[in-house]
Amino acid sequence: MEVEMRVRGLMLDPTTNMPIIVLKDVDSDAVLPIWVGVFEANAIALEIEKISPPRPMTHDLLKNAILGLGAIIERVVVTELRNDTFHAAIWATRNGEPLVIDARPSDAIALAMRADAPIYVEEEVLQSSRLAAGGTGRITGEDLRRWLEGLSDEDTGRYRM
Repeated sequence: MEVEMRVRGLMLDPTTNMPIIVLKDVDSDAVLPIWVGVFEANAIALEIEKISPPRPMTHDLLKNAILGLGAIIERVVVTELRNDTFHAAIWATRNGEPLVIDARPSDAIALAMRADAPIYVEEEVLQSSRLAAGGTGRITGEDLRRWLEGLSDEDTGRYRM
């Protein structure tokens, strides 16, 4: 079963200074933090702020190519957590035929935001991420999840490059 999520915001991991995309369940306070690269976070931050760069960025190009080929971006899904790495898929249709494109979650999310497509996470991934986070001793533990769930809009601030 897929759980619909929204981008709650971007923040920096206080330990590693790596960007974190925070996804929030639309129907509950559950959150899913996904660590991403600086360039991917910048692409998402630009879309959050509705800043249009003078030239298309990679995710704009991908959206334009998919649409230009006559496909419609239906949704993106974070499909799996394997070896502490999230995997995602872009679901599109072309001439009524489904297309599934393997993607990194950060790229899929950046594309979904540009295409106004919904973002989903497999329920199993949410459960796996809670279990994996609990035993690693890393900042990705349940304490971070509870802290993220309690953040207000003012707490998240703006992501700065």
